[in-house]
Amino acid sequence: MLKRAVGGVVARRNFRWRWARASSTAEVPKERVECVVIGAGVVGAAVARELSLRGREVLVLDSAPTFATGTSSRNSEVIHAGIYYPPHSLKLSLEDLDAYMPGGQSGRWERAERICEWILGLVATLCARGRDLLYTYCSEHNIPHKQIGKLIVATSTSEIPKLNHIMIRGTENGVPGLHMMEGSEAMRMEPELQCLKAVLSPLTGILDTHSLMLSLVGEAEDNGATFSYNTSVIGGHLEQNRICLHISETKCLENCNGSFPSQPELILIPDLVVNSAGLSAPVLAKRVNGLHDAVIPHAYYARGCYFTLSNMKIPPFKHLIYPIPVEGGIGVHVTLDLDGQVKFGPDVEWI
Repeated sequence: MLKRAVGGVVARRNFRWRWARASSTAEVPKERVECVVIGAGVVGAAVARELSLRGREVLVLDSAPTFATGTSSRNSEVIHAGIYYPPHSLKLSLEDLDAYMPGGQSGRWERAERICEWILGLVATLCARGRDLLYTYCSEHNIPHKQIGKLIVATSTSEIPKLNHIMIRGTENGVPGLHMMEGSEAMRMEPELQCLKAVLSPLTGILDTHSLMLSLVGEAEDNGATFSYNTSVIGGHLEQNRICLHISETKCLENCNGSFPSQPELILIPDLVVNSAGLSAPVLAKRVNGLHDAVIPHAYYARGCYFTLSNMKIPPFKHLIYPIPVEGGIGVHVTLDLDGQVKFGPDVEWI
């Protein structure tokens, strides 16, 4: 798959290349490519689609046999409204960074850390904009989805101030239609619910993530993007301001008993690299020789399980039901899929 995919990209530019096992990095075949996206999950596929629509040459690499085998296939399929995240996330600009960051080489890595914090702070704005774009995309591409709304509930008096804070934060984030209601009103909407107060978020919805992924990948391929599966990025290095990627076929790693081979089978030299490798993204970044740790976000791993409600012909709920958020997550909540299946989860187990 690696040889065929990369060869196809190279062939379209009338380049010739050779394929051989190298005994040293200097002998490893090297190829230039405009854009490489690492990871064929929903983020990688969406990035590949956008780049290809803009006329860029795109190669997507994924170590799995097909797309969306990681976290993209293990989620609640909820379209979030953008309630929980810190407001005014775009207030800090790069010019603001210049105002109080030390200049010159001495402040380089401190500035990089602040930029990372700034990027992470974009979530509130990106979630709200992404919500609207996602609803539009699903409608235009006939992807199954439904705007069913959700209730965030307080089940004790001690949780009511936290619920009020959630309401204020969502309003500051510009989430339309939020409504604080008494428990009696919420329980008229959902008779199986018990709560003292609730916030209604009418813009929250659900979708079929597999159909979304099929559409994104299909559009990217229709616009010339190439997906190379069973292809692993085992590391890389910096060379003249470019990230050079060390590539091997996944089966080679299996033959190495999970360890990385001493030499890659191919070195790709892209103009643009997008690391969308999901949970593996920080680990992969650390394997790029010369990339400073200060620009790599720390990973904090937690595992969550979902529990399915069975033997119910009629779902007991019509809306998504969320508790007050907990540390590390937004709490064990009730989700519905488009078939009416009810799930509870996820719990949080730190690893």
